[in-house]
Amino acid sequence: MNSSAKVSPVESAPALQPEVSVVIPVYNEAANLAPLWERLSRVMESLGRPWEVVFVDDGSTDRSPEILRAIAGAAWLRVRVVELARNFGQHAALLAGFRRCRGEMVVTLDADLQNPPEEIPKLLAALEAGNDVVGGWREERQDPLLRRVASRLHNRVTSAIVGVRMNDYGCMLRAYRRQIVDTVVQCDEKAAFIPALATSFAGRVAEVPVVHQRRAGGASKYNFLRLLNLSLNLITGFSLAPIQALSVAGLAVFALDVLLALALLAHRIIYGPQEEGALWVLFAVLFLFISFILLALGLIGEYIGRIYQEVRRRPTYLVRTVYGGEPPPPAD
Repeated sequence: MNSSAKVSPVESAPALQPEVSVVIPVYNEAANLAPLWERLSRVMESLGRPWEVVFVDDGSTDRSPEILRAIAGAAWLRVRVVELARNFGQHAALLAGFRRCRGEMVVTLDADLQNPPEEIPKLLAALEAGNDVVGGWREERQDPLLRRVASRLHNRVTSAIVGVRMNDYGCMLRAYRRQIVDTVVQCDEKAAFIPALATSFAGRVAEVPVVHQRRAGGASKYNFLRLLNLSLNLITGFSLAPIQALSVAGLAVFALDVLLALALLAHRIIYGPQEEGALWVLFAVLFLFISFILLALGLIGEYIGRIYQEVRRRPTYLVRTVYGGEPPPPAD
């Protein structure tokens, strides 16, 4: 079946500087792309201002690249498709899209249609009210219970580390001013969590409730382990508090060790040798110390691993090709 049959073309428009850019990372979302484009183009046309959409194919192995090329062919001046050489991850794909978009206001959106594109005008209105960053808040999430609990914990950790309280850092439906996007791109971090990074640079931040729907097609790309990895990247990328807490904990353990030694010495003096009871106490203390040491090594390893990724200076992503839009900038 010809993929172009599923695409609703948009009339060609003059090559105006767009006011609004929509950046959409795509990974194996063939089932959702045609309805996404049909609904998104309708919403963007209703804004009455110049706009563009940058799709970033993050190494999809299904028909997503073919469908995206058809969309770009039907709306050449409106749509740019950036194809990455392989799967580099959602946030690397967002950085690639940020480097290619041109709008003064930049909206990010997932391709799975769980956050409807019809909510975009809400975010733009909040941005024009004077905010630098506007996040979508999925008040009534249509996800499994375990996923909702893990996300709630992740949001609390993120709010504490970034220092800006938000209910939903995980919602990809967000809007940014141009200067925030440019600052994020200049950082060029290898394991960046873009919503938190952008929020840390913003003077005014807002959050607006948005609709959240069940996934219509395809499979979710996030599971509990990926959320855990994202949280570890966040902790090591935005705060030294965990490594500082280890130093404090080390002093506390040393103090407890001194008290325990004094207690065991006093017990021996008062009650005499009692090898069996003392042995169990020593084993318990030993296991406690070992678990603490392993935790400390793991946390230190996370920081060292992050430093290692940064100092290698390997590219965050590789662009295979670009379709549509204005002539692309030089290769990254």
